[in-house]
Amino acid sequence: MIRCRPKISTYLSLSFIVVVLIAGLAYLFSDFHRGASYGLVFYLFACTIITVVLLLLLVKMMAGFKFVLAGKSQIIVSLPLRRMKRVYALNQVLGWQEEKVLANKREFKQLSLIFDDKFSIAISNHEHLEYDDLLTYLRKKLPKKKIKA
Repeated sequence: MIRCRPKISTYLSLSFIVVVLIAGLAYLFSDFHRGASYGLVFYLFACTIITVVLLLLLVKMMAGFKFVLAGKSQIIVSLPLRRMKRVYALNQVLGWQEEKVLANKREFKQLSLIFDDKFSIAISNHEHLEYDDLLTYLRKKLPKKKIKA
């Protein structure tokens, strides 16, 4: 059975960035409380930008935290943060597509699966382990349901 799960290294690096952003936000608040070294507009602008970036990173981390199990003629999709687990037979897959983008001399691949209940999921090779094994499984079991780009 193929277990496609998030890479720990990706989540560790994103968590480190979140901690740095929270520390920067705390520093700005404490500096403003102690006696405002800069103008009020700077604090408002900096805190707003840091908060927006922080929220975007947290949403990205939560949305990307998914597990896909494939094997035994079924695909199991698990989203732990939503407390959702769906089991699909291979005949319930409407289609799948792999998109490739070359950026900074590295190839970024994303696999999208669409199921018959209009639920879809996307998995990338930079954020998930065993991406290539899942792609090979789909090419072997569902070659006719591949969507041409």
